[in-house]
Amino acid sequence: MSRLFLSRRSLAFAGLVSSALIMSGCASTPTSINQQDQTDVWAGRLSLQIHSEPAQAFFAGFELRGNAQQGELSLTSPIGSTLGLMRWSPGQATLATGGEIKRYSSTDELIEKSTGAAIPLSALFDWLRGTNTVLSGWTADLSRQQDGRIDATRRSPAPLTQLRIVLNQ
Repeated sequence: MSRLFLSRRSLAFAGLVSSALIMSGCASTPTSINQQDQTDVWAGRLSLQIHSEPAQAFFAGFELRGNAQQGELSLTSPIGSTLGLMRWSPGQATLATGGEIKRYSSTDELIEKSTGAAIPLSALFDWLRGTNTVLSGWTADLSRQQDGRIDATRRSPAPLTQLRIVLNQ
């Protein structure tokens, strides 16, 4: 049986990154802050399921700003309290949770060490914009992207990982 919990490990992408999604809600088109730099803002809910032993499931509200090179991801609980804040720029990434700040050399390291699964940040930004970037091991279902819903699954390497996103209206 899968175990649902929110820990420091889950906070980093409890939402990116991240799949038994909170299914209510509608879409919003990303609001462009600076179209030339492809800096966007998205907000909604996400879930990340990692079919490991033990299974892990993370659920959170989120606000994602920026792009794959520089940005931030704020994660919130269902009652609106801040769970964590990820920030990244070239050569560094940080995770702030409960007054503690952890530093990483890259977003890839931050995401994998925090969630136990590698989530492709560059592809995630593309998927949010409606571009179906293909990655080895990953499949993204963008058939409902216009409705603000994105599903992505990593089958290899193991463990099976499912990320679901529902954008706010």
